[in-house]
Amino acid sequence: MRGYFGIGVEGISKERNLGNLVRSAHAFGASFFFTVGTDLDVRKVRATDTSGAFDHVPLHEWESVQTMDLPKDCQLVGVEFIEDSVELPTFRHPTRAAYVMGPEMGNLSDEMLARCDHVVKIPMKFCINVGVAGALVMYDRTISMGRWAKRPVKAGGPEEPLKDHVHGKRRKNPT
Repeated sequence: MRGYFGIGVEGISKERNLGNLVRSAHAFGASFFFTVGTDLDVRKVRATDTSGAFDHVPLHEWESVQTMDLPKDCQLVGVEFIEDSVELPTFRHPTRAAYVMGPEMGNLSDEMLARCDHVVKIPMKFCINVGVAGALVMYDRTISMGRWAKRPVKAGGPEEPLKDHVHGKRRKNPT
């Protein structure tokens, strides 16, 4: 898969939820993880992160939206269940992205939403756990940006394996 992504949270208050999200970020190959406006004890988060993600995925802790320092040309994608959000299955993920989730019992701040380049929502009836929502966003990124065999028309796995990518000269347009 090309590009990179990071994922983080604003104002999260439960160590277990953060541990779940960090573990999922590690499993999906996140390049970095971040928190904004959170004062959770990372040692307590490690108790629920059974993958040891903090030993493998860089953590950035920012006090506020104003102090966030994302990589150059990294687009910030808010994940929020609001009316104007783009539904995730119709969203084209940026090559260089940072996804930010809101707190457990609230929304992304107005300052964070103003900073976002895009805002997406998972098409559901109501909000779900922040760790589950983050995993769904990372899974959607993986299946939409990865190179996978086409799904078959009938139920089951692909009947034809994905063909190897061919490196070399590009073919000239025959016209």
